[in-house]
Amino acid sequence: MCNEFRFQDSLDDLLAAFSELEMPLTWAGGAPNLEPRPSIRPTDPAYVLTGQAGGAHLAQLRWGFPGPKGPIINFRSDGRAFPKGRCLVPADGFFEFTGTKAPKSKWLFEPAERPFLAIAGFVRDDRFTLLTCAPGPDIAPYHDRQVVILPRDHWAAWLDLGRPQPPIAPAPAGTLKVTQVR
Repeated sequence: MCNEFRFQDSLDDLLAAFSELEMPLTWAGGAPNLEPRPSIRPTDPAYVLTGQAGGAHLAQLRWGFPGPKGPIINFRSDGRAFPKGRCLVPADGFFEFTGTKAPKSKWLFEPAERPFLAIAGFVRDDRFTLLTCAPGPDIAPYHDRQVVILPRDHWAAWLDLGRPQPPIAPAPAGTLKVTQVR
């Protein structure tokens, strides 16, 4: 499953996307320096968005819950409700690997249309994990699971814990473009 993603967009890109949704974006302290991150791996810090009084709050958390065999970086969402702890993880691409021998083939999945992807996540304390579901048609040839990619019209409901949880489903065909990296 997904063990690497990237986010190379700017704070202005985040502000513009949430402004279009009429959701103010806040953060603690001064404006964060969102440097381009071509590779975010388990246990790395990454920016996530949580709900806050009609808007979204940007914070940097570590990827992966502590687990008995290493960090829990992906969490199956099948049949589960998330009444608390919901977050969005902005990404402009994520990677999947295929093959049995090293080096495995590496595939980049990017949004077919701008802006960035918003991956459904779950926060616990100062860490987050990515939610997964059955694969959509863009991912099925490469992996038997996919990260949950929420459409823009579901972002506000996902972050607002006072609203019903939007449906979790595989991404429809054409959501992603795929490029072989190696």
